[in-house]
Amino acid sequence: MKKRISVIGYGGQGAWHCDRIMASEVCELVGIYDIKDSRMQAAEQKGIKTYASAKDLVSDPDCDAVVIATPNDVHCDLAVMAMENGKHVICEKPVALSVAVLDKMLDASKRTGKLFTVHQNRRWDVDFLAVKEVAHSKELGEPIRIESRIHGSRGIPSDWRCTKAAGGGMILDWGVHLIDQMLQIITSPITSVFCVTTHITNQEVDDGFRLELGFEDGKSAYVEVGTYNFLPLPRFYMQCKDGSLYLEDWQKEAKLARLKAWCEKDVTPVQNAAGITKTMAPRDSLTLDEYTKPRPASDAHDFYRNFCLAMDGKATQLITHAEVRRVLMVMEAAFESAEKSQLIKTNI
Repeated sequence: MKKRISVIGYGGQGAWHCDRIMASEVCELVGIYDIKDSRMQAAEQKGIKTYASAKDLVSDPDCDAVVIATPNDVHCDLAVMAMENGKHVICEKPVALSVAVLDKMLDASKRTGKLFTVHQNRRWDVDFLAVKEVAHSKELGEPIRIESRIHGSRGIPSDWRCTKAAGGGMILDWGVHLIDQMLQIITSPITSVFCVTTHITNQEVDDGFRLELGFEDGKSAYVEVGTYNFLPLPRFYMQCKDGSLYLEDWQKEAKLARLKAWCEKDVTPVQNAAGITKTMAPRDSLTLDEYTKPRPASDAHDFYRNFCLAMDGKATQLITHAEVRRVLMVMEAAFESAEKSQLIKTNI
């Protein structure tokens, strides 16, 4: 029997959820609520039931679960209300603006016995999955450093994402995804966080950031988001003991270079206008094997399939409370580092 799900918030992400729920083989859409009349009317024109209030929605006995797809600052109140009314909850990311607020939601889940999870949908991005696969398989040896970037050139969307009170800014908007991905690749405890934010187009919230993470096992990671980059840098770059990975953007295959032999008998110097170098001379096929990695298969609806099974206790939820809390702790440390302009020692 399909699980019955309603959605609070019918903006871009809420409408995305509705479309996928309506096309799902494991769940069905009951209805939606949005504070804007225009969005309620848009839903009704598509034949979607609307509720007079969020309270009416979470009180409906014909609903099993609720998706919360609203601005970040109201996630907590809506999630707690839904769970206290007997509903399981999927919350959009970032789940909360602080660990303290998240803990209120986790306490409500424990108190009510209702499933609570976060829609970290970019765990199904094929670019991330390709890097994770190479890192975990040790195909290029043990990873040393991973760089992850998202670059755009349109600034922040002119909506609530521009305001601090609503939880705007790129650390919360895109950082939550890239940090979550990185912690799925490198699982060692984080011992240091250093972050610099940019304010090129917006002074109230960050429109970009550069984040360095140090790990207990000696690995390091770099996460960067920019909204004023007209020529983007690569989506991923990974340095490993036995090679390197380069992934230009999320629509491309990863390029891998695997070391076959460290030393060449003779290195031909590279000539340029200012002199010659052997140190930076490119390698050839005698010592390096270069190839591409096919894009992994991925189905983002596995999130909903897992959630529906977890509601019945037949599966463990894929996005766990501990993982969500850890990502939020990193973001809190990033904000602290940026504010103080200093490296923050951590044990996350």
